[in-house]
Amino acid sequence: MLSQSQQIIINTHHYVKEKLAHDFSGHDIAHIERVVKLATHIQTTEPESDLFIVTMSAYLHDVIDDKVTDNSEQARQDLITFLKQQSVTESVQNAILDIIDNMSFRKNLSTKQSLSKEGQIVQDADRLDALGAIGIGRTFYYGGNKKNMMHDPKVLPRSDMTEDDYKRPNTVINHFYEKLFLLKDQMNTHAGKKLAAKRHQILVDFVKQFEDEWTVSLN
Repeated sequence: MLSQSQQIIINTHHYVKEKLAHDFSGHDIAHIERVVKLATHIQTTEPESDLFIVTMSAYLHDVIDDKVTDNSEQARQDLITFLKQQSVTESVQNAILDIIDNMSFRKNLSTKQSLSKEGQIVQDADRLDALGAIGIGRTFYYGGNKKNMMHDPKVLPRSDMTEDDYKRPNTVINHFYEKLFLLKDQMNTHAGKKLAAKRHQILVDFVKQFEDEWTVSLN
């Protein structure tokens, strides 16, 4: 017999799978499932956190993002309706929405947002899926989906970006310098930091090899 929380999580998985069924930007259900797995692993090392809020936020963190929906406001209303239908309490709804509203890299460019312990866990999990071999694949997949140029050595990475700057397209390789290389030092949890270190090095080694091959460096 499933508990109410377990049934809500199963229903949420189905909800998210349907909402992201047509995503081809690297924010599909496979990404979500990896983030959930990472988040629930990290949560075991942060016992004072709430597993239900962590799991629900990990499942729902992309469904109202303008990267995956053309109407964020409607997506938000749909999500609130769904949570009410699942009898999720208002306080838990607010905790989940606060996390998914404030955890993104873009939202933290100008000012670091204050996140609950659950939010810090989910943020770490989401950022881990932007690192390592999966992160490389997702970066190129997203860049191709948005018709971004793969590389141009004359186009330099940007620094001190605003949220509007971040939304403007740049090359795929510059995304490593503008975001991905920074994530290792922005992890919140001990477990997140430990996992990020190995995945970060994979990015560094890849970009060096890529740039060498781009210029046909034969040394």
